[in-house]
Amino acid sequence: MSDAQTLIENRPPSVAGLFLERVAATPDAEAYRYPVPPASGQGPDDWKSLSWAQAAERVTAIAAGLIELGVAPEQRVALASATRIEWILADLGIMCAGAATTTVYPQTNAEESAYILADSGSRVLIAENAEQLAKAEARREELPELTHVVVIDGEGVETGDRVLTLAELESRGAARLEKEPGLVQERVGAIARDQLATLIYTSGTTGRPKGVRLPHDSWSYMARAIAATGLVTADDVQYLWLPLAHVFGKVLTSGQIEVGHVTAVDGRVDKIIENLPVVQPTYMAAVPRIFEKVYNGVAARAKAGGAAKYKIFQWAAEVAREYAKVTQDNFRRTGTASAPFGLSAKHKVADALVYAKIREAFGGNLRACVSGSAALAPDIGYFFSGAGIHILEGYGLTESSAASFVNPGEAYRTGTVGKPLPGTEVRIADDGEILLRGPGIMQGYHKLPEKTAEVLEPDGWFHTGDIGELSPDGYLRITDRKKDLIKTSGGKYVAPAEVEGRFKALCPYVSNILVHGADRNFCTALIALDEAALTEWAKENGLEGKPYAEIVAAPATVEMVDGYVRQLNEGLQRWQTIKKFRLLPRDLDVEHGEITPSLKLKRPVVEREYKHLIDEMYEGTREG
Repeated sequence: MSDAQTLIENRPPSVAGLFLERVAATPDAEAYRYPVPPASGQGPDDWKSLSWAQAAERVTAIAAGLIELGVAPEQRVALASATRIEWILADLGIMCAGAATTTVYPQTNAEESAYILADSGSRVLIAENAEQLAKAEARREELPELTHVVVIDGEGVETGDRVLTLAELESRGAARLEKEPGLVQERVGAIARDQLATLIYTSGTTGRPKGVRLPHDSWSYMARAIAATGLVTADDVQYLWLPLAHVFGKVLTSGQIEVGHVTAVDGRVDKIIENLPVVQPTYMAAVPRIFEKVYNGVAARAKAGGAAKYKIFQWAAEVAREYAKVTQDNFRRTGTASAPFGLSAKHKVADALVYAKIREAFGGNLRACVSGSAALAPDIGYFFSGAGIHILEGYGLTESSAASFVNPGEAYRTGTVGKPLPGTEVRIADDGEILLRGPGIMQGYHKLPEKTAEVLEPDGWFHTGDIGELSPDGYLRITDRKKDLIKTSGGKYVAPAEVEGRFKALCPYVSNILVHGADRNFCTALIALDEAALTEWAKENGLEGKPYAEIVAAPATVEMVDGYVRQLNEGLQRWQTIKKFRLLPRDLDVEHGEITPSLKLKRPVVEREYKHLIDEMYEGTREG
């Protein structure tokens, strides 16, 4: 048996158990860093640290506080907060009490929040602030099982028997532990592998969200499997900003506990650029939209710097892509990431002019990024690879505890999601669908046995709904969502994600694009432009100071985007080409339900919202 197999097979039943093991092993080592804004509200944040022992003191106080409130094993405690240190401490406290965390995105509206709290049967809600508390209070009569609300930031909150602050909960817990010092260890020791640990509600594109039931063993397995890949070491510094209500963010907290490295936690997306040079992470996880934004920002700044500067950037981008393709190919064949002398010389010049500045913006120490949640356009992946920002694409779903595949370090291949994690099985069905089996797979959908039976076979194989191909040496390439494949009225199949990804690599001003064409005789696109990049472009094109909607509607803007669409079409098969497009009057966002909190496009919502624009593009054409 290999070391990796031994590590995984000898895992404890829960991450709560792993956490206590970690605290015992390295109590004084730094566990977490988190920002504290200055009292004046002006100037940079002050970053504080928690050792594993300090984190454990708070975690056990939270766990004991929940037990004091009457929370029993497997009962649900909801957590509605943005990513912050208290989210992690509260989640660990819930698990150490033997209870289960119901995750709620802070952007979720009052109606859907109430549905999640009611459907999950949550007994306690840990709410970030007065705003999250108000959502629950507005629907109080619909939540008879909700006995208490604990508020992290108590500003403007009136506390009492039912509502208390996190500090008060910890104080109650500490008092209980004085009387029963072994209380939390007893609860953790009693946790069974199949005991519910987490309920994550998938933001469905239609209908109500479904609660995905993930047991304690799923996270314990994930923690050990991530460690077994060797991708992360105890010397790493992770920058964690992803939404922890999402399975991708949540799995990163499990892996960190097993490995024991430092995690800097701050979920404020608008602070990423400011935080990177301060945190200087060695690795971080992100979704493709972040890499697209960085790429588009660099391209737009180069364009704004004049024709010569933009020409240098375009040349450097092509060199990066060529260098990445050659070195990755050579590594695959020979085990050495080498490039011919001429290409290496060009790469060295481009590095001094362009790439070094990009690496500096990421903090200067970045060894690798992990990208997941949606497909990364290969051209953008190759660009960053050639620039020395190594993006390891991975793949998984909420139903598979997030991490089923990841690219193996130096042997990563852009355009693939790598190999399965140790202990996870994969096979490709006759119709191309990816099927998964292993300890990370969910128990099922909460209170929805029929929906569970649709995707989970009795022998444990889970139907992902994604189409993919496996290389002879085990690398997986996702070609599309099964339900997103477009079949034109001419009988040709189009993978919209592939076309959309190519456009994102070409046009530095795009934010979101949706390709449409199912049962139509040609493909069209709805395009939303990135406000920051577009504003810069507007300054150079006589539209400075105009509102976003006006810039988008300007003939010059339509002409500019048309140029990129024509460029896109040159590289496509005839039936894939975009014959018509419309620019959207605003960017797509989470608030309107058009993208998920992990920035994935909700196609049915966007198509419904902008049906009039889609119909307009097909007016006067013969369908069929």
